[in-house]
Amino acid sequence: MNNREIEALAEIVQKYGLTRLEVDGEHVVLERGGVSAAPAAPQAPAVPEQLHAAEPIHAVAEQEGNLVRSPAVGVFYAAATPNGKPYVRVGDSVHVGDTLCIIEAMKLMNEITSEYEGKVVDICVGNGQVVEYDQPLFRIL
Repeated sequence: MNNREIEALAEIVQKYGLTRLEVDGEHVVLERGGVSAAPAAPQAPAVPEQLHAAEPIHAVAEQEGNLVRSPAVGVFYAAATPNGKPYVRVGDSVHVGDTLCIIEAMKLMNEITSEYEGKVVDICVGNGQVVEYDQPLFRIL
């Protein structure tokens, strides 16, 4: 890792009030938990519709449908702007290439597009949530 990458990870830790950062080769572990004196409040877009607690990854993987997974460790955003309309909602029909969300990783905004045609039956993570590599984001039937 070079200094720019380390600084970017340190900014993510501070910005989102993370309590643990572990880098082991190509694997990065970010953890939020515990109690800190002054936790940093994330600047996540506000999308009040359909926010729910994320299901455990194994429970999502066992359900029917095609999973769209996170290509990187980062922060999940359901909309392009803080007060913007979400790209997709549960019940929406999507086509191959439609934008589903944004994953912010190391200050880069990565649009995640659908690889499947179908109906969004589950959004597996909450807006502003830190996601891990290969974590399910959406279930499309």
